[in-house]
Amino acid sequence: MTSFAPDSLTLNRKLPLWYQVSQSLRASILGRSADAPLRLPTEDDLAAHYGVSVLTMRQALKSLEEEGLISRHRRRGTFIEPGARRAAPVRLLGSVDAIVAQQSGMRATILGHGTVPVPAEISEHFPGAAELVSYRRLRRDDSGEPTNWAENHVLPELADRIDLADLEHWPMTKVLRDRLGVRISRITDTVEARLADPETARLLDVPLCSPILHYTGVTYDADGRAVDVARIHYRGDRFTFSVTMEAR
Repeated sequence: MTSFAPDSLTLNRKLPLWYQVSQSLRASILGRSADAPLRLPTEDDLAAHYGVSVLTMRQALKSLEEEGLISRHRRRGTFIEPGARRAAPVRLLGSVDAIVAQQSGMRATILGHGTVPVPAEISEHFPGAAELVSYRRLRRDDSGEPTNWAENHVLPELADRIDLADLEHWPMTKVLRDRLGVRISRITDTVEARLADPETARLLDVPLCSPILHYTGVTYDADGRAVDVARIHYRGDRFTFSVTMEAR
């Protein structure tokens, strides 16, 4: 039986290895094609694939099992749950792969894109720029229910190389890094509670002034230049906010 082939991962030794592996595998699972195999490789094979110990791999798989993304069966193996669905946490833990995983797994509808003046609220990130390219997307879960909508503002020289079809399947971070070859050095995150404005209420099909989790992520390249500002509005009844602090 053919096994599912997860994406590769460059490990950051400053972060928990099990977490990085679980987030990378989570992104692979949620972003898989419809005809991808559901059976995962063995623990030993996965550990070798990611370059970690079997114990680390086992901990990563345990977290995905607790999330409901996989099921593990003695003597049969580990399988992806095709219909798994849960209230997803918005987690912050300093890893680009964690950001990619957080935003993966839901097909996006392109609401619109085009060149716009630099919005005043993000102008500090783009000194000297007069215009950016805006991308607006709505994400839905497997049942068709809207879960969040996002607006990305990207430098025009990068936007010229972006394929809209990629944005229907992948988060902007993955497109910039894996399609365009942008060397991402860091992403700064801000999450705050807000009330749904008329546009957000309409797009997410929630009552006006209902609670929303508002995420802002600023992506920087290796030269320290901001290349993308993402602003994502999450339904408050479908997401929780979680921060992990590691003792040193």
